[in-house]
Amino acid sequence: MSKLALGILYFAIGQVIIWYQTNGQFKWKWVSDHPIIMSLIFGPIISFTFIMGTKYIVEHFGFLWPGRLLGFGIGAICFGILTYYHMGEGITAKTAVCLILAITLVLVQIFWK
Repeated sequence: MSKLALGILYFAIGQVIIWYQTNGQFKWKWVSDHPIIMSLIFGPIISFTFIMGTKYIVEHFGFLWPGRLLGFGIGAICFGILTYYHMGEGITAKTAVCLILAITLVLVQIFWK
């Protein structure tokens, strides 16, 4: 697997875990009642995924900026999907435009040489 693909995969895994860690409180009572446990369990995993994602993205591009922008775009996409799936929050016109911009941001980082 390429370094770019590994970096994107690590960022996506981290973003998904963050969604459950921070937004699970609105879906599941246990998560709401145990924020410290959630922090202790998932904090190190999230940190690791972003450290590794950043490592592979920088090794691929040679710069930090693409990783920051990829992480942001991937985060917006993951958040949109998970919020729709778990919380039933629809995609408004404003949210759709933001998701399109996030996808565009990711594609620019990947394909613009």
